Formats: sequence, structure tokens, C-alpha cells
Amino acid sequence: MVIGCSDCCSRTGYDSIGNTGPRFGVRHLQCILVFFGLAVAYAMRVNLSVAIVAMTDSNNTNDNFDWNESVKSYLLSSFFWGYVVTQVPGGYLSAMFGAKYMLFFGVFICSCLALLTHFCAITGGWKLLVALRAAQGLCQGVIFPSTHTFLSKWSPAEERGRLVGYCYSGSQFGTVVMLSVSGYIASSPLGWPSIFYISGCAGIVWSAIWLFLSASTPAQHATITPSERRYIETSGQLRRASDAGREEEAPRLRTPWRRILTSLPFLSLLLAHCANNWGFWTLLTQIPTFLKSVLNMDIKHNGPLSALPYLAMIILTCGFIWLSDMLKNRGSPISLNFSRKLFNSLGLWLPMLALIGLGCITTKGASANLVVGLLTLAVATNAASYLGFHVNHMDLSPNFAGTLMGITNCAANVMSILAPLIVGLIVRNEKDASQWQIVFFFTALVYFIGNFVFIIFGRTTVQSWNSPSSSTQTRTPAADEDEEAERARLIES
Repeated sequence: MVIGCSDCCSRTGYDSIGNTGPRFGVRHLQCILVFFGLAVAYAMRVNLSVAIVAMTDSNNTNDNFDWNESVKSYLLSSFFWGYVVTQVPGGYLSAMFGAKYMLFFGVFICSCLALLTHFCAITGGWKLLVALRAAQGLCQGVIFPSTHTFLSKWSPAEERGRLVGYCYSGSQFGTVVMLSVSGYIASSPLGWPSIFYISGCAGIVWSAIWLFLSASTPAQHATITPSERRYIETSGQLRRASDAGREEEAPRLRTPWRRILTSLPFLSLLLAHCANNWGFWTLLTQIPTFLKSVLNMDIKHNGPLSALPYLAMIILTCGFIWLSDMLKNRGSPISLNFSRKLFNSLGLWLPMLALIGLGCITTKGASANLVVGLLTLAVATNAASYLGFHVNHMDLSPNFAGTLMGITNCAANVMSILAPLIVGLIVRNEKDASQWQIVFFFTALVYFIGNFVFIIFGRTTVQSWNSPSSSTQTRTPAADEDEEAERARLIES
């Protein structure tokens, strides 16, 4: 007997109504809001990278400060002192109280603190400014875990890589805008304090819009259609037909900490995340200083050139998403496991090669255009990792995606703290190109190790500790592949 599509879907948790979802629905609106939320969050995170150049310029007509390189390293890394503290609690609290409210309070409080930057700098000096930046980090520490929790509820399995890629490209958008305009603002009559006033006000405006238009889950959104909600809630999940149409009350699952922390796929994901953050934040915090000290570029040109790699990163994000869709939709689509490792390799090893090239030419008086081109390549190609390790948390455990992101982001942002400090120890003379060469080669080595381990031990199948009901079952690789193949066949039908 031939089983029809509706019969097949009904036996596996899909139904024939709304199993593809609208081309543009509420889930896309939520992703647009997340995009701009991450944009304002990153704008507040990176604004000091350019502003500090003006703040320490003795020719600046605004308030300026005589801070040495060690103080500047403390200031650039202080954000992450608080940021790492709230990573794991952020994932746990977003699962308990809803990602909507954790994202709201994280961005809103951070925005209010940004408005106090000038006041803290002139009244308490660099020490009070360090404390302020650490407090902002505490607020933003909940954002990435909450975003992962949020997207695990709103992104259908078939669209997960695409939606996650578009959402997280908001962080590059905020970086581009802030780095592009900060130099002009600092050199204008408004002065460097306006960099922080503008970014803080933008965050407050976003918080108000988010509060009224978002919801933690599809079930809680007032305007979502039943078909779109059904599509999101059943997509990629092999549920029984009796469960498919009704609202399930999510059980309060106990986090299997020991099994998570001893899982090789998770540990390889953690190392890949750490390697990525080391390279990304080394470049993000040091490019303005490198351009000014080695290439002698003034602050007006410094900002836009510092932003160029992140603009290219946004463009390449769209390109990598298109490539992923093309590989999935061709006659013999690649497996999810191969796809994750392919794009993670592009995202970490292409920057590695660019940094090796940059290190080779830095001491040889290469042209500024070539140096900027390699810097742009090193940062922009990292966009491929959005389709690699960035989404792997949801692959391994949809139920604990926010918690996993909290753990890996906590460890990864320890690297974000260490990276500027290590650069400060290596680069004693900012005009010495040979010292920057060491920074580039070491960062390339970190990229290589992180991705190599992910290739060997990384997995994409849902782990047994994801659900209490499956915690005592043994899953074989063949069974996992059979389930993936069946899911893909059902989606196609």
C-alpha cells in the first residue's frame, strides 16, 4: 500500500496544514528584531575601540586623558570581565523566565549605563570607566544565551542555519555602523562623548520596540497564525500525531551538567568557540590601533577602514547562506554534519590563511591597501562560522541550547578578556611591525587548532542527554543517520 504524504506526515508529527509556513511570517519579524537588537548591543560593545583613540589624543579639543598602553588594554578588556559572569545564568534564566525579558533588560540597562560613560571618565578616571564597562558586560552577558534560547523556539529546523546566520549578522551591522561613524563624530564639534550618547539612546529605543512586538515562544505571540505556529513547533521534530496540534506545556528539565561537560561533541564545540573569539576580538579591538600606529591613518579614516571588514562580513554572510541552501537543495544534498564542518572550516581556516599572509608582509613595508585587504579577508570570511559552530548548540540539544551557549560563550569570552591583554604584553611598541607579526601568527595558530578539533569530534545529531526520556537509551551513529534521512525525506515530501 502506498502511503500518502498526509498519512506519512501525520505518523511523524507533521500535518498537511501549514507544514511549510508562510514565506514571510511572525518568525521573520522576530528575527528582524533580534538582528537590530544585536546591532545596538555590539555598537555599545565596540564604541570604545574607536573612541579611545580620540580620548587619548592630546590634540583633541574635548576632554582627553593621558592613559598608557596598559590602561588602554584594561579598558578594552574590562567589558568582558562582567560579560563572562552572566553567560551561564543568562541561559538558565532565559529558559526559566523567557528570552524576551532577558534580552530586554540586558539591552536596556546596558544602554542606560552607556549614557554615563563621559561622566564616569571625567569624574572617576579610567578606574571608574573600567567599572562601568564591566557593568555593561554583566548586562550583555545574558544576550547571546537568551538569543540562542529565543531562536531555538522560533526557528524551524529547515530554516535554522539561515535564520541564525541572518540574526547574528546584526552584530556585524552594529559594528560597521559604529566603527564607520565614530571617527567622524569624535572629530566633529559633538566630540567623542556623543559616540556613547547616540549608541545608548539607540538601545533604549530598540528596547521599547522589542517589549511590544516580541514574544518568547510562538505560543505566546498574539498575532501568529495557527498554521505558522504549527509549522514552527513541529518542524524537524518526530512527534506523534496526537501531540501535533495541541500546545504542550514544556517540562522543567533538569540540566545534565555532568553529561554535558563530559561530551566530546560539546567540548569540541566549546574549543571552536574559544578559538573563534580569540581571533575575532583580537582583530576587533586592535585594528583601529594597528591602522593608526603602523599605517599612520588618522581617526577620520581609521573608523571607516576599521568597519570595512565587518561590512564585508555582512555581505559574505548572505553569500554563505546562499551557498548552504544551494548545497542542500541540489540533487544529492550534503549531510548536515558535513555542512557544519565545511562552513566552520571556511570560517576559521580562511582567516587563518589571511593572518599568515598578513604576518609575512607586515614587516616588509607592504602597501596599506594590501594590508587592509588581508585584514578584511581575515574578518569577513569568519562569517561562514555562523553556519558552523554557532548553530551547533541547537543541533546537539534544542532543549538546552541557551545553556550550552552560555557555557561556551562564557569560556570563549575569557579569550576575549585575555586577547587584548596578551596583545598589550606582546606589542610594547605599537609602531613596531615585527611585534604585530607575532600577534598575527599566534592568532592563526589558535584558529587552526580550534577548527581541527571540531572536525574530528564535532557532531550534529541530538545528544542523548537532551531529553530525560532519551537519557537511558543508546543511540548509534547508524540510527542517527537513519533518523536524519527520514526527516529529510518527510520535509521533501
